[in-house]
Amino acid sequence: MKESERKFIQAADHKTGYYRAGSGDPLVLLHGSGPGVSGWTNWGGLIDELSADYDVIVPDIAGFGFTEFKEGTQYDIKFWTNHLVKFLDAIGVDKVSLVGNSFGGAVGIGLALFNPERLDKLVLLGTPAGTFEQTKGLAGAWLYEPSIENMRSLMELFPYNKSLITDELVQSRYEASARPGAQGALRKLLPKPAEEGVTMVKAFPVKAIQHITAPTLVLHGREDHVVPLQCGYTLVENIPGADLFVFGQCGHWVQTEQREKFLACVRNFVSK
Repeated sequence: MKESERKFIQAADHKTGYYRAGSGDPLVLLHGSGPGVSGWTNWGGLIDELSADYDVIVPDIAGFGFTEFKEGTQYDIKFWTNHLVKFLDAIGVDKVSLVGNSFGGAVGIGLALFNPERLDKLVLLGTPAGTFEQTKGLAGAWLYEPSIENMRSLMELFPYNKSLITDELVQSRYEASARPGAQGALRKLLPKPAEEGVTMVKAFPVKAIQHITAPTLVLHGREDHVVPLQCGYTLVENIPGADLFVFGQCGHWVQTEQREKFLACVRNFVSK
Protein backbone atom coordinates (compact mmCIF):
# COMPACT_ATOMS: atom_id res chain seq x y z
CA MET A 1 0.00 0.00 0.00
CA LYS A 2 1.15 3.54 -0.74
CA GLU A 3 0.67 6.66 1.37
CA SER A 4 -1.29 8.22 -1.49
CA GLU A 5 -4.01 5.53 -1.12
CA ARG A 6 -5.46 7.29 1.92
CA LYS A 7 -9.28 7.41 1.96
CA PHE A 8 -11.63 9.84 3.69
CA ILE A 9 -15.00 9.44 5.36
CA GLN A 10 -17.16 11.63 7.61
CA ALA A 11 -17.25 10.57 11.29
CA ALA A 12 -18.34 12.59 14.34
CA ASP A 13 -18.53 15.64 12.07
CA HIS A 14 -14.85 15.27 11.16
CA LYS A 15 -13.45 14.47 7.73
CA THR A 16 -11.46 11.40 8.71
CA GLY A 17 -8.44 10.01 6.90
CA TYR A 18 -7.82 6.27 6.97
CA TYR A 19 -6.35 3.25 5.22
CA ARG A 20 -8.00 -0.13 4.81
CA ALA A 21 -6.62 -3.31 3.30
CA GLY A 22 -7.04 -7.08 3.45
CA SER A 23 -9.85 -9.32 4.63
CA GLY A 24 -10.68 -11.39 7.67
CA ASP A 25 -11.30 -10.29 11.26
CA PRO A 26 -11.14 -6.48 11.64
CA LEU A 27 -7.90 -5.20 13.18
CA VAL A 28 -7.67 -1.48 13.98
CA LEU A 29 -4.21 0.08 14.29
CA LEU A 30 -4.19 3.39 16.19
CA HIS A 31 -1.24 5.77 16.01
CA GLY A 32 0.38 7.61 18.91
CA SER A 33 0.71 11.34 19.53
CA GLY A 34 3.65 13.62 18.81
CA PRO A 35 4.21 16.29 16.15
CA GLY A 36 3.50 15.09 12.62
CA VAL A 37 2.13 11.72 13.67
CA SER A 38 -0.40 9.89 11.50
CA GLY A 39 -1.67 6.41 10.88
CA TRP A 40 0.75 6.14 7.98
CA THR A 41 3.90 7.20 9.86
CA ASN A 42 3.19 4.68 12.63
CA TRP A 43 1.79 1.78 10.62
CA GLY A 44 2.44 2.24 6.89
CA GLY A 45 5.27 -0.28 6.87
CA LEU A 46 3.09 -2.99 8.46
CA ILE A 47 -0.23 -2.65 6.63
CA ASP A 48 0.65 -4.97 3.73
CA GLU A 49 2.00 -7.71 6.00
CA LEU A 50 -0.91 -7.67 8.46
CA SER A 51 -3.52 -7.36 5.70
CA ALA A 52 -2.57 -10.87 4.55
CA ASP A 53 -4.38 -12.14 7.67
CA TYR A 54 -6.76 -9.39 8.78
CA ASP A 55 -9.07 -6.62 7.61
CA VAL A 56 -6.60 -3.88 8.60
CA ILE A 57 -8.07 -0.46 9.40
CA VAL A 58 -5.77 2.50 10.13
CA PRO A 59 -7.55 5.79 10.93
CA ASP A 60 -6.08 9.16 11.80
CA ILE A 61 -7.44 10.21 15.20
CA ALA A 62 -9.41 13.49 15.19
CA GLY A 63 -7.04 16.45 15.22
CA PHE A 64 -4.04 14.37 14.11
CA GLY A 65 -2.57 13.30 10.81
CA PHE A 66 -4.95 14.10 7.97
CA THR A 67 -8.18 14.04 9.96
CA GLU A 68 -9.75 17.42 10.63
CA PHE A 69 -8.88 19.65 13.58
CA LYS A 70 -11.71 22.01 14.48
CA GLU A 71 -11.24 25.09 16.61
CA GLY A 72 -13.64 25.13 19.53
CA THR A 73 -13.97 21.36 19.75
CA GLN A 74 -13.20 19.90 23.17
CA TYR A 75 -10.74 17.15 22.37
CA ASP A 76 -10.51 14.65 25.20
CA ILE A 77 -10.54 10.89 25.63
CA LYS A 78 -14.33 10.70 25.50
CA PHE A 79 -14.40 12.66 22.25
CA TRP A 80 -11.64 10.58 20.68
CA THR A 81 -13.34 7.34 21.74
CA ASN A 82 -16.67 8.54 20.33
CA HIS A 83 -14.94 9.57 17.09
CA LEU A 84 -13.52 6.05 16.80
CA VAL A 85 -16.96 4.49 17.38
CA LYS A 86 -18.58 6.79 14.81
CA PHE A 87 -15.77 6.00 12.36
CA LEU A 88 -16.37 2.25 12.78
CA ASP A 89 -20.10 2.86 12.24
CA ALA A 90 -19.34 4.84 9.08
CA ILE A 91 -17.24 2.06 7.53
CA GLY A 92 -19.71 -0.62 8.62
CA VAL A 93 -17.62 -2.48 11.21
CA ASP A 94 -19.20 -3.65 14.47
CA LYS A 95 -16.51 -5.28 16.64
CA VAL A 96 -12.73 -5.10 16.32
CA SER A 97 -9.46 -6.09 17.86
CA LEU A 98 -7.34 -3.01 18.42
CA VAL A 99 -3.61 -2.33 18.53
CA GLY A 100 -2.90 1.07 20.07
CA ASN A 101 0.49 2.76 20.05
CA SER A 102 1.07 5.15 23.00
CA PHE A 103 -1.79 7.70 22.84
CA GLY A 104 -3.59 5.31 20.48
CA GLY A 105 -3.46 2.76 23.28
CA ALA A 106 -5.16 5.30 25.55
CA VAL A 107 -7.98 5.61 22.99
CA GLY A 108 -8.11 1.81 22.94
CA ILE A 109 -8.53 1.84 26.72
CA GLY A 110 -11.33 4.37 26.24
CA LEU A 111 -13.08 1.95 23.87
CA ALA A 112 -12.57 -0.90 26.35
CA LEU A 113 -14.19 1.13 29.16
CA PHE A 114 -16.89 3.16 27.39
CA ASN A 115 -17.87 0.81 24.54
CA PRO A 116 -16.70 -2.69 25.56
CA GLU A 117 -19.21 -4.34 23.21
CA ARG A 118 -17.21 -2.96 20.23
CA LEU A 119 -13.89 -4.49 21.34
CA ASP A 120 -12.66 -8.07 20.98
CA LYS A 121 -8.97 -7.98 22.00
CA LEU A 122 -6.70 -5.12 23.02
CA VAL A 123 -2.95 -4.69 22.41
CA LEU A 124 -1.26 -1.73 24.11
CA LEU A 125 2.17 -0.50 22.96
CA GLY A 126 4.08 1.97 25.12
CA THR A 127 0.78 3.19 26.55
CA PRO A 128 0.60 5.73 29.39
CA ALA A 129 -1.19 4.70 32.57
CA GLY A 130 -1.48 6.04 36.10
CA THR A 131 0.64 9.06 37.06
CA PHE A 132 4.28 9.49 36.10
CA GLU A 133 6.97 12.14 35.62
CA GLN A 134 6.92 13.84 32.25
CA THR A 135 9.78 12.55 30.12
CA LYS A 136 12.05 14.50 27.76
CA GLY A 137 10.14 13.01 24.84
CA LEU A 138 6.73 14.22 26.04
CA ALA A 139 8.08 17.63 27.07
CA GLY A 140 9.80 17.99 23.70
CA ALA A 141 6.58 17.15 21.89
CA TRP A 142 4.77 20.00 23.67
CA LEU A 143 7.60 22.50 23.11
CA TYR A 144 8.14 21.58 19.44
CA GLU A 145 7.94 24.32 16.82
CA PRO A 146 7.72 23.09 13.18
CA SER A 147 11.04 22.84 11.36
CA ILE A 148 13.07 20.00 9.82
CA GLU A 149 15.83 20.48 12.40
CA ASN A 150 13.45 20.48 15.37
CA MET A 151 11.67 17.40 14.07
CA ARG A 152 14.91 15.45 13.73
CA SER A 153 16.02 16.43 17.25
CA LEU A 154 12.68 15.36 18.69
CA MET A 155 12.60 12.06 16.79
CA GLU A 156 16.01 11.14 18.24
CA LEU A 157 14.36 10.81 21.67
CA PHE A 158 12.00 8.04 20.50
CA PRO A 159 13.89 4.92 19.29
CA TYR A 160 16.78 3.02 20.89
CA ASN A 161 18.35 2.64 17.44
CA LYS A 162 18.74 6.15 15.99
CA SER A 163 19.39 4.78 12.47
CA LEU A 164 15.61 4.29 12.17
CA ILE A 165 15.24 8.06 11.87
CA THR A 166 15.43 8.48 8.11
CA ASP A 167 15.29 11.68 6.08
CA GLU A 168 12.00 10.45 4.60
CA LEU A 169 10.45 9.96 8.07
CA VAL A 170 11.62 13.36 9.28
CA GLN A 171 10.26 15.07 6.15
CA SER A 172 6.91 13.25 6.35
CA ARG A 173 6.38 14.08 10.01
CA TYR A 174 7.53 17.67 9.57
CA GLU A 175 5.03 18.25 6.75
CA ALA A 176 2.16 16.85 8.82
CA SER A 177 3.27 18.82 11.90
CA ALA A 178 3.16 22.09 9.93
CA ARG A 179 -0.55 21.72 9.08
CA PRO A 180 -2.67 24.51 10.60
CA GLY A 181 -3.93 23.49 14.04
CA ALA A 182 -1.77 20.36 14.31
CA GLN A 183 0.47 21.52 17.15
CA GLY A 184 -2.46 23.10 18.94
CA ALA A 185 -4.30 19.76 18.95
CA LEU A 186 -1.24 18.03 20.37
CA ARG A 187 -0.84 20.57 23.15
CA LYS A 188 -4.40 19.91 24.26
CA LEU A 189 -3.33 16.33 24.95
CA LEU A 190 -0.08 16.95 26.87
CA PRO A 191 0.58 18.99 30.03
CA LYS A 192 2.72 22.09 29.53
CA PRO A 193 6.23 21.43 30.89
CA ALA A 194 6.94 23.35 34.09
CA GLU A 195 9.66 25.98 33.85
CA GLU A 196 11.20 24.57 37.02
CA GLY A 197 10.87 21.21 38.75
CA VAL A 198 9.01 18.09 37.70
CA THR A 199 5.85 17.98 35.58
CA MET A 200 3.52 15.10 36.34
CA VAL A 201 1.51 13.38 33.62
CA LYS A 202 -1.89 11.94 34.54
CA ALA A 203 -3.16 9.14 32.31
CA PHE A 204 -6.01 6.68 32.93
CA PRO A 205 -6.19 6.14 36.72
CA VAL A 206 -5.59 2.70 38.16
CA LYS A 207 -9.18 2.40 39.38
CA ALA A 208 -10.44 2.84 35.82
CA ILE A 209 -8.20 0.32 34.08
CA GLN A 210 -9.14 -2.31 36.65
CA HIS A 211 -12.54 -2.45 34.92
CA ILE A 212 -11.18 -3.53 31.51
CA THR A 213 -12.69 -6.91 30.60
CA ALA A 214 -11.21 -7.43 27.12
CA PRO A 215 -8.24 -9.80 26.84
CA THR A 216 -5.23 -7.47 26.86
CA LEU A 217 -1.60 -7.76 25.77
CA VAL A 218 0.82 -5.06 26.93
CA LEU A 219 4.00 -4.48 24.87
CA HIS A 220 6.71 -2.07 26.03
CA GLY A 221 10.29 -1.17 25.16
CA ARG A 222 12.76 -1.48 28.02
CA GLU A 223 14.54 1.71 26.92
CA ASP A 224 11.37 3.74 26.30
CA HIS A 225 12.22 7.34 27.23
CA VAL A 226 8.88 8.74 26.10
CA VAL A 227 6.41 6.62 28.08
CA PRO A 228 8.38 4.92 30.87
CA LEU A 229 8.30 1.16 31.43
CA GLN A 230 6.59 1.72 34.78
CA CYS A 231 3.39 2.40 32.78
CA GLY A 232 3.58 -1.10 31.30
CA TYR A 233 3.81 -2.54 34.80
CA THR A 234 0.90 -0.37 35.96
CA LEU A 235 -1.24 -1.76 33.14
CA VAL A 236 -0.40 -5.43 33.64
CA GLU A 237 -0.77 -5.20 37.41
CA ASN A 238 -4.27 -3.74 37.17
CA ILE A 239 -5.97 -5.10 34.04
CA PRO A 240 -7.44 -8.50 34.93
CA GLY A 241 -5.78 -11.29 32.96
CA ALA A 242 -3.39 -8.96 31.09
CA ASP A 243 0.03 -10.18 29.90
CA LEU A 244 3.19 -8.07 29.48
CA PHE A 245 6.06 -8.51 27.02
CA VAL A 246 9.11 -6.26 27.48
CA PHE A 247 11.42 -5.79 24.47
CA GLY A 248 15.12 -5.25 25.19
CA GLN A 249 17.14 -2.66 23.24
CA CYS A 250 13.88 -1.00 22.31
CA GLY A 251 12.54 2.50 22.80
CA HIS A 252 9.07 3.86 22.09
CA TRP A 253 8.57 2.41 18.59
CA VAL A 254 8.06 -1.28 19.40
CA GLN A 255 6.37 -2.03 16.06
CA THR A 256 9.34 -0.64 14.13
CA GLU A 257 12.29 -1.41 16.40
CA GLN A 258 11.27 -5.02 17.07
CA ARG A 259 9.15 -5.60 13.98
CA GLU A 260 9.30 -9.41 13.69
CA LYS A 261 8.79 -10.04 17.42
CA PHE A 262 5.96 -7.52 17.43
CA LEU A 263 4.21 -9.21 14.49
CA ALA A 264 4.58 -12.64 16.13
CA CYS A 265 3.13 -11.36 19.41
CA VAL A 266 0.15 -9.69 17.73
CA ARG A 267 -0.69 -12.62 15.46
CA ASN A 268 -0.43 -15.14 18.30
CA PHE A 269 -2.58 -13.06 20.63
CA VAL A 270 -5.26 -11.80 18.24
CA SER A 271 -5.73 -15.06 16.34
CA LYS A 272 -5.90 -17.54 19.21
